Amino acid sequence: MKSDSKIKSGRTKKLTAVLGLALDGDKLDGVVLKRINGSLQLAQSFSVALTLDPLTAAPELVGREIRNQLDAAGVRERNCVVAVPLKWALTARAELPPLPDADAASLLQLEAERGFPCDPATLRISDSRSPLAADKKNVLLAGIPATQLATLEQILVAAKLKPASFGLGISALQSPADTKSSGVIAFVIGENQVSLQITAGGGVAALRAFEGAVENENGRRALHADLVARETRITLGQLPAELRAALKRIRIFGPRELATQLADELELRFEPQGFTVEVVAAYAPDEFGVTLPVGASVSAAFSLAARALTAQRPAFEFLPPKPTLLELFAKRYSSGRLRTSGAIALAVVALVAGLFLFQQFQLWRLHSQWSKISTRVGELQAIQDHIRVYRPWYDDTFRSLTILRLVTLAFPEDGVVTAKSIDIRSGGAVSCSGNARDNSALLAMQARLRTMAGITDLHFSQVRGKAPIQFTFDFHYGNGGGHEN
Repeated sequence: MKSDSKIKSGRTKKLTAVLGLALDGDKLDGVVLKRINGSLQLAQSFSVALTLDPLTAAPELVGREIRNQLDAAGVRERNCVVAVPLKWALTARAELPPLPDADAASLLQLEAERGFPCDPATLRISDSRSPLAADKKNVLLAGIPATQLATLEQILVAAKLKPASFGLGISALQSPADTKSSGVIAFVIGENQVSLQITAGGGVAALRAFEGAVENENGRRALHADLVARETRITLGQLPAELRAALKRIRIFGPRELATQLADELELRFEPQGFTVEVVAAYAPDEFGVTLPVGASVSAAFSLAARALTAQRPAFEFLPPKPTLLELFAKRYSSGRLRTSGAIALAVVALVAGLFLFQQFQLWRLHSQWSKISTRVGELQAIQDHIRVYRPWYDDTFRSLTILRLVTLAFPEDGVVTAKSIDIRSGGAVSCSGNARDNSALLAMQARLRTMAGITDLHFSQVRGKAPIQFTFDFHYGNGGGHEN
């Protein structure tokens, strides 16, 4: 697992000017900030719509389009920090007991393998931690596919930019490191989604992107505030009780009209529970610990750039590490067109002599280190052996997705039989309710469902009406006893 929970300070130099970019769908926002004598100065700002999709179009073409937009805005700064879309990120939650750092890393590796729907090795993973009772910690793992980040790097290189950080815009707007952020639910209204972040105890406890919460209706953006409120309640129900009890404030970022609409809906739903709702229209004077430009607009690009100039580490860092000189050398000379027999011979002689001396020093140093940590390694091995004993209790067959697929295949495609709700309970018990046009269509669906492998004890618990028919049926899938996904 590639984790950046601890950022190496030597990876980036201290910046005095930076270009902040925020990518949201086909929209690209940008600001150029400079730090001069303890204050931030806004040099340029722009907002453009890209014609090319950064994830599907050729990186060289996307980079050229961005470069043209930067030139049109008069931007010459090359160092940049980028707010990547939250919808790129996958998340998983884990509870971390008090453990030494090495054991904690091993446990989080196992949790990543269980929590992410893909191989963690294909992700660039960063985490944020919030304290729980008994010295435990709530850990939120956020991972972005390494291929997407590599594509983004190629785009920036083509645009003649040097990335210094890849972060999340919502975490820059509502930094969990700020003491005023504790117990806050933050929303950011984007082009076609609403992002949610929950901060508690100095860490991020939850991240979600509500796709489809914002739609374009006849050229005007429409917000589905009821969907946001409903999904927020679901997210809160998944948090540990002590983190949920610490939440007291709701802050909303985005266009004022849509933000006010969302605030009105959330006030109705959450004010009775003791929440205060606030639409963020301007930065606080002490937001970043420096003097801000007069009338600075609140945006993810500005916040990310300001935090980079004030040396505030992002809550999640996804910028891949820079390769070493040896890795660059191997990459450069691995091509047969560039490699010659003379260069190989010279490199081999130099490397063998240098590596032999280095190996002897490393062996001596590692032997000394091993004598200090051998006892702890034995304890860790015992913990891992204990984990392997209970690993078969966890089912990774994606039972819920398999059940949904079987039910979908059983229902006819012409819509004569439709489902309203499906309840999948532990042990493989499933209950489904819906409507059917007539009895023959319902019986045909029932017959198809009986033929599905793994389905047993199929029976209708309720059938009402004639045309249409309201029904509820129950069945059992598999042998039960597994972990429900």
